[in-house]
Amino acid sequence: MSDSLHFSEHLLQEVALGFMAVVYITRLIWLTRFKAGKERQPATGTGTSIRKGILYSWANIFNPWGMESTRTRFFIYLQFGIFHVGVTLAIAMSFVIPYTPQLLELPYLVPAFQGIIGAACLVGVLRLIKRISDKHMRAISSPDDYFSLILLTVWFFFATLAVPNDTAGGEGIMLTYFILTAFFLVYVPFSKISHYLYYPFTRYYFGKSMGHRGTYPIKRVPEPHN
Repeated sequence: MSDSLHFSEHLLQEVALGFMAVVYITRLIWLTRFKAGKERQPATGTGTSIRKGILYSWANIFNPWGMESTRTRFFIYLQFGIFHVGVTLAIAMSFVIPYTPQLLELPYLVPAFQGIIGAACLVGVLRLIKRISDKHMRAISSPDDYFSLILLTVWFFFATLAVPNDTAGGEGIMLTYFILTAFFLVYVPFSKISHYLYYPFTRYYFGKSMGHRGTYPIKRVPEPHN
C-alpha cells in the first residue's frame, strides 16, 4: 500500500469524520436551545397518546402503506430505500476496508454490497434524469440539489468498484473512493443531504402534536359497502 492510499484511508477519513462530528454537535446544541410550543387544545381521541404518536411518527419511514404518496407510488419508495441503504453501505465500506478487511472474505458479502451500492448508483442516475427532464422538479431545484445528487452518484460508482478492496490493477479506484468519501463527510453538513439530522426532531414534534390530538397512530376504518 502506498503512502497516499494509507493517508486517504486513515488520517484523511478521521479528520473529515471529526470535522463532520464537530459541525453536527454544534448544530444540535443550537437546535436544542429552542423549545417547542405547548398544545393549546385539550387532548382528544381515544386509543392513542403522545408516546404512541411519537413512536408512530418515527417509524413512519418504514411504513410505506401509511401514506398515500408512497402507497400509490411504491416504485418511488423502493428507489428511496435502495438509495439510502446504498449510502449506509458505501459509508460502512470506508470503515471496513481499512480496519476490518477480513469481513470481505465472508461468502457473498462482496457481491451483495456491490449489487446494492450499484443499484443505488442507478437510482441516482434515474433521479438526476428526472430532476433535469421534469419541469416541476427543475423549478424547485437549487444548484446544491444537482451537485449533491451528482456527487452521490459518482461516489456510488467508485464505491461499487472499491468494495473488493483489490489494488492489483492500481490504486486509482481506491484513492478516488476515499477522497470522495472524505469530501462527502465535509460537505454533507452544509448541504441539503443533512436533512436526516433533523428527522428525529421533526418527527418527534409532529408525532407529539398528532398523538395529543388523537390522530396518530392513524386508524384504518373499513370503507362502507354500497
